[in-house]
Amino acid sequence: MELWIPITIAAAFLQNLRSALQKHLKGVMGTNGATFVRFGFGCPVAVIIVVVLHLGPAYPLPSVNARFLIWMALGGVSQIAATFLLVHLFSFRNFAVGTAYSRTEPAQAALFGLVFLGERVTPGTLVAIAISVVGVMLISVAHVAISARSLVSSVFTRTALIGLASGSMFGFSAVAYRAASLALGGPNFMMQAAFTLACTTLFQTLLMGGWLLLRDREELRRIGRAWKPSLVVGIAGALASFGWFMAMTLQQAAVVKSLAQIEMLFTFASTVFVFKEKINRLEVAGCVLIVSGILVLLALR
Repeated sequence: MELWIPITIAAAFLQNLRSALQKHLKGVMGTNGATFVRFGFGCPVAVIIVVVLHLGPAYPLPSVNARFLIWMALGGVSQIAATFLLVHLFSFRNFAVGTAYSRTEPAQAALFGLVFLGERVTPGTLVAIAISVVGVMLISVAHVAISARSLVSSVFTRTALIGLASGSMFGFSAVAYRAASLALGGPNFMMQAAFTLACTTLFQTLLMGGWLLLRDREELRRIGRAWKPSLVVGIAGALASFGWFMAMTLQQAAVVKSLAQIEMLFTFASTVFVFKEKINRLEVAGCVLIVSGILVLLALR
């Protein structure tokens, strides 16, 4: 089994855990604060990972270059923008359609990878991506009275366009992070991923922290009062991101993001076995398609 596969699965599990923990923060702080803790409390963890790799296995620190800095900054800004767009969707009554379109991230990552990095994916991989994307979109609209026709016809609605924009930003950020990590040229994929993560989270922390300092200092105070749960979110988020960055250093972003749809299965496992909630037929069909897409993807590796 290729190393990027178990790394991606572990990252998906940790991201699901981080998302669950992050939801609890919404009760004590706003959306901006809950978003910021992912970077602000994750940054020290990312730096610690770099230090451990440098002092433990004695991996040398990578040499920073202009290409790395440009791609790192582009990835950091686009990820923040994608998160804001996704959160903004929830202010709309019919946000489910937009959320469904935001799940086109793997397909859009394939396009961005081709345009910016010249990376091509095989026809079989495209089929696997399409299957899993349709599965995730089905789950997103499972509790909404909507048909396949209306889902397609709604592509030009405001919520759909916001969802597509969010998916685009997430897809682009994934490709940008891969480009940044590869631009370091060594010493190995672990240090490249850790160093890229540390620089990115520091950049995002300064960017969002500065904005909160200027525009919403009360939110910073709420974050300070909830520092313990925020720290747990930051640790889980940093470890998940370290996994994503390692996987995307080893493999194309679109392929990694396609396998990453397995996170939805972890979510439903929690729903059924932990919270004892029922899921409907459309959600079951979506899960089956996600599994099918993943199996097709792995069969072709």
